[in-house]
Amino acid sequence: MPNANLQSAAIAKFRELHQSGCFVLPNPWDIGTAIFLQHLGFKALATTSAGFAFTRGKADSQVSRDEMLAHIREIVQATPLPVNADYEAGYTDRPEDVAENVKLCAETGVAGLSIEDNSRREDMPLYEKQLAVERIRAARRAIDVSGSGVVLTARCEAWLVGDANPLRTALDRLVAYAEAGADCLYAPVVCAPNEIEQIVKAVAPKPINLLISGFNKEISFSQAANLGVRRISVGSGLALAAWGAFQRAARDIQESGNFNLLGDGAKSAELNGLFSKH
Repeated sequence: MPNANLQSAAIAKFRELHQSGCFVLPNPWDIGTAIFLQHLGFKALATTSAGFAFTRGKADSQVSRDEMLAHIREIVQATPLPVNADYEAGYTDRPEDVAENVKLCAETGVAGLSIEDNSRREDMPLYEKQLAVERIRAARRAIDVSGSGVVLTARCEAWLVGDANPLRTALDRLVAYAEAGADCLYAPVVCAPNEIEQIVKAVAPKPINLLISGFNKEISFSQAANLGVRRISVGSGLALAAWGAFQRAARDIQESGNFNLLGDGAKSAELNGLFSKH
């Protein structure tokens, strides 16, 4: 069980960050990357389901609930910073089971967690709206019963599943999720400034999380802040950047017999110096 006082302090800090301004919530995928991001001065961290899955040789969404809980717990224990858990769809369909799984996630010591509405079904990629709302209500009740105050983020995956009208679907659902008790709202892959602004205004005064990654990297921190975004995460972006460097170097060795790209890597002395303090 996590230290209750440490978790309470992290939750209080995380809630404070959501009150005003804008902050970046970068996504480590293991203990080392969490420690390094803390070292750089970020104020909070978030797990990435895809980034972690790749370390296990699995595709995103193929990691089990218990495997993910163990990963979330080790990230929480690696740093005093508030940690938000990418908890996918709660690893179940039924609202009552979502509540139980949210309870388990809160017990890892997280400061926040997200629940998405992606059903992973081809015939109905998003949970039916009423069921999706009930799932958020169940998560809210579980957090309230725990008394922890863990920040609940509700995600609408309309863009990710190829919805015919993702903006309309996201606006409709995110407003409903906010009314159901979500503290923060999130529509991954929205990138048009006018659409971001519409979402911000629709759920105000509650904050939104904006995903910035390779597909919309031209959006700057200041631009996002000016649009009213309160929180920016990068999802699997940092993990993919690391994988990209690894792939390029490995392919260069295999295809050309050169080792030149190895010189572009991190310095052992820097990492040894950092990790020797932990």
